[in-house]
Amino acid sequence: MKNKCYFLTCLIFLLTGIFNFSAQAQQKNYTHRANFSGEWKSKEPISKGGNIYCAYIVGDRMNSKSMKISDQSDFLTIDIPPSTSPDKALARIQEKIVFDGKESQINQGQGIGKKFSVKLSADGQTMTINSVVVMKQVIHYVIEVWNLTNDGKSITIQSTAKSNVWGEVRSWKTVFDKTN
Repeated sequence: MKNKCYFLTCLIFLLTGIFNFSAQAQQKNYTHRANFSGEWKSKEPISKGGNIYCAYIVGDRMNSKSMKISDQSDFLTIDIPPSTSPDKALARIQEKIVFDGKESQINQGQGIGKKFSVKLSADGQTMTINSVVVMKQVIHYVIEVWNLTNDGKSITIQSTAKSNVWGEVRSWKTVFDKTN
C-alpha cells in the first residue's frame, strides 16, 4: 500500500511538472522594453561630440540639447523644441523612431536629408539607430547606441561616425538628463 501511495505521489509531481513546462513553452517570450519617455536635456547636442554638427539642419534631434520623448508600444516619438536663437529659423521637428528595423527617411530638400533604421536589443534595454546623413556631397554614416542609465534618470548615447570627407571613425558619448 505504501508503494502505491508513493508511486501516485511521484506520478502527480511528474505530471504537474510536465504540464507547467509545456504551458511555459507555449507562452510568448515577452521582453520588457526600456521606457525612454520624458523630457531630456544635455550640455551639448549628440552631433557636437563628433564634430559633425554642421551636417544637421536646425531642429534635427542630433543638433538639439533637449528633446521630449513619448514612448508608444512599438515606436518612440521625439519632439524637438523650436530654436530660440534669433539667427536660426524657428523649426519644430518630430521624429518617429519605429523598432521594426525598416528604413525611414527625412528629406530636407536641396540635397540634404537623412535615412535611418532602428533596432532594439534582444533584452529590450538598448536601442541602436543607424543613420546615413547626406549634406549635398558630404555623407556621414552614424551609429547611435541608446541606453537608460542612472536608474532611468539619464540616457547615455554612444555614437560613432565616419564621413566620406574625413574618413576615420570618430566616437563620442552624450548624456541627456531627465528634467521631469
